[in-house]
Amino acid sequence: MSGRPVRLETSDGVALAARWWEPAAPAGTAVVLAHGFTGSKDDPGLVAVAEALRGAGHLVLAYDARGHGGSEGVCTLGDLERHDVAAAVAHARRDAERVVAVGASMGAIAVLRYAADDPHLDGVVSVSSPARWRYPRNPRTALAWGLTRTRLGRLAVRRLLHVRVSGRWEDPEPPAALAARIRAPMAVVHGTADRFVPAAEAELLAAAVPRARLFLVPGMGHAFHRGAGPAVLEAVGWVLAQAGTAAAAPTSGSSTPASASSHHQASPTSPGPVWATITELNGPT
Repeated sequence: MSGRPVRLETSDGVALAARWWEPAAPAGTAVVLAHGFTGSKDDPGLVAVAEALRGAGHLVLAYDARGHGGSEGVCTLGDLERHDVAAAVAHARRDAERVVAVGASMGAIAVLRYAADDPHLDGVVSVSSPARWRYPRNPRTALAWGLTRTRLGRLAVRRLLHVRVSGRWEDPEPPAALAARIRAPMAVVHGTADRFVPAAEAELLAAAVPRARLFLVPGMGHAFHRGAGPAVLEAVGWVLAQAGTAAAAPTSGSSTPASASSHHQASPTSPGPVWATITELNGPT
């Protein structure tokens, strides 16, 4: 596995397993990658994105979210995970002048929660995030969310997928409301073949943010789907360009037109058993 293993510690005392990629000629920018529910820093799709970013000269930091992989704690589906993002951004800032946070699915929600309160972040890229909590769901999505809400379901997720899910929940702020408070340039990346979060949610999310740009990727599935690297790389480049432009001469608050990306992505495979369905929330590899 490429990348150097590192350990992070959050402000609420959770140790996180992470991985750090260094390019041959760093360009002064670091990108933090936050995976989705049931994912990890070692997922092939995420690693492919990290390698694409490293190849473009970016430092890259990816971590196992709390309750996942080699990290401590319990998963709260994007709530306390904001502390995970904060720890990763703080670590990345040691070696980079500019930091961009990229989150997929649950990771995107965590990034939005963190970025809403960090005016110094240089860019945000949301991948496969809903704009609302009560968006139209299909049977697979409803089943996956339902399993996290019951004790028996959480036990199944822990034993089958090795993800520790919290049994305590609060009414969360909608992602679109969080995004509206973000000061950093923001890009929204979404696949037209996403079977868990409709592309219409991405349009709503982008519309909530002045100057946000929407990258609709034909054929791309959910989260860090294989082939997502080019779209994420383009989105990171766009937010960094906007950050440089804003520093020189702030622009008005009109929305940037959506961009229909031409990146091709093969259709996802057919769903398997219940645990395979939940795993797919982080995107097939």
